[in-house]
Amino acid sequence: MTAPDPDGLLAEQLLRLTRRVHRIQKRHLEHRDLGITPAQSRLLRTLAHYGSPPRMADLAERLEVVPRAVTTLVDGLESAGKVRRVPDPGNRRVIRIELTDDGRTALRELHGARRCAAEEILAPLTDEQRVLLGGLLDSLIDGPDIERNRRTA
Repeated sequence: MTAPDPDGLLAEQLLRLTRRVHRIQKRHLEHRDLGITPAQSRLLRTLAHYGSPPRMADLAERLEVVPRAVTTLVDGLESAGKVRRVPDPGNRRVIRIELTDDGRTALRELHGARRCAAEEILAPLTDEQRVLLGGLLDSLIDGPDIERNRRTA
């Protein structure tokens, strides 16, 4: 008889929750009929965090994907009118990616879809449980170094 593996169970629960979050977000995206995939949604959200239009390489690094993957995402978003390629003012060989007005509108819709998905996922939890979950998730997201620094401060 083998002993229970609590870490294995937690890992499985996290994976199942992640898959559920993706399914629910995808359903909410499809409901709004934006024609944007979850990967394109992530690129738009990332693009919105830049103060000025980034290079494709910057996006690839931030998204932790190969540049070719960003090219494919940008191609789809550009053909849908959500982003456009613009020349770098200081170096004509460099292309930057910027949101269009349609892209900004889509981003607002995406935020709404994500909010609705989060409400659906968190519905079974009380306010206190949500606060606790938020703290636990922060610890997992920040990793052990941040947690160790909090304890020693």
